Amino acid sequence: MTIDNPHPFPFNVTDELYVEPRLEQLRESEPLCPVRLPHGEPAWLVTRYEDVKTVLGDPRFSRALARTRDEPRTRYHRGLPGNILEFDPPEHTRLRRVVAKAFTARRVQELRVRTQAIADGLVDTMIAQGAPADLVAGFALPLPVTVICELLGVPLEDRTRFRLWSDALLSTTRFTPEEVERYADELSAYMAGLVVERRKEPKDDLLGVMVAARDEEDRLSEDELVAMGVSVLVAGHETTASQIPNFVHTLLGHPEELARLRADLDLVPQAVEELMRFVPLGDGGIARYALEDVELSGGVVRAGQPVITSNVSANRDGTVYTCPEALDLTRQEASHVGFGHGPHHCLGAQLARMELQVTLRTLLSRLPGLRLAGTAQDLVWKTGSGVKGLTKMLITWDEA
Repeated sequence: MTIDNPHPFPFNVTDELYVEPRLEQLRESEPLCPVRLPHGEPAWLVTRYEDVKTVLGDPRFSRALARTRDEPRTRYHRGLPGNILEFDPPEHTRLRRVVAKAFTARRVQELRVRTQAIADGLVDTMIAQGAPADLVAGFALPLPVTVICELLGVPLEDRTRFRLWSDALLSTTRFTPEEVERYADELSAYMAGLVVERRKEPKDDLLGVMVAARDEEDRLSEDELVAMGVSVLVAGHETTASQIPNFVHTLLGHPEELARLRADLDLVPQAVEELMRFVPLGDGGIARYALEDVELSGGVVRAGQPVITSNVSANRDGTVYTCPEALDLTRQEASHVGFGHGPHHCLGAQLARMELQVTLRTLLSRLPGLRLAGTAQDLVWKTGSGVKGLTKMLITWDEA
């Protein structure tokens, strides 16, 4: 099969939490669909749950091959050289092992106490200042930013700078190509400067561990070291910072489920999983290239052809989930692919889960009657970014 007559993808340009109905149509009638993303060559799009897991987890699909191709992507920038996302096992495994211990379930549980203290401090400030409060500026951004800065060893006072750089790296249309290149270079130089500092003054943080792995064990190159630091910094806060207001916004739009959660906060871990399945954070993931002919639903992907997965669509697959369009915080069905799948499954998934669990429990227990201040028209959504979310969300609550 050749990739002829590709359709423009992503299918919708709305910045709000909206699932394009066309994805459901494709799952039913054209599960292997030719698409063209804003940048790069045409690709196949897969929309069914099992096909998505195959493309993400089967070694017959390669990430490394993308380095030699004009890979299909939603963003102008291709990423930093040495980025862990560029590699297949065993090179990918080598790099992942350098930082994996920082994100184990045990280590994340140790961080829970500190995360709870940060969350309580932020809520204390909101309560002291009084309603309305901006959930994004007052809580959603500072919580994961503080956690990742302390874990990695990045000065918290630099957060305004690296937030701008992070936004640029994730930009689809918000920044010009020239701005993206400049900010990517600035972020790389910033991380390289922190590496130099850590060599002068070693510390027991994740950046220190990475520098030791480079200098003492030769487990990664200098480019890989800098790119890893950038990846952990950006990915370690951006998606969680976006999902916090996304989750709250979604719960407020489903009052029966919100009431269920308020009545039983022990449901919080399960609620986080269902919200990860339900909330469409972004779509048009990183391309994989077939290393040989592979049969998927709807046809055969030929060797050398790129494939894009719609994780959003997979998480709404009616053959896997009962009433997939419904938010059900007691759902017990198959695991979602909100954190990906396979070798490139999100390294920080356990950290994100913990932060989101702390967030929901803290906000619902300490801000009774939590609700929007104003109307939906007062919400300010991100624009021109590969990650959906709010940049401003005014909330209010009942006085204790």
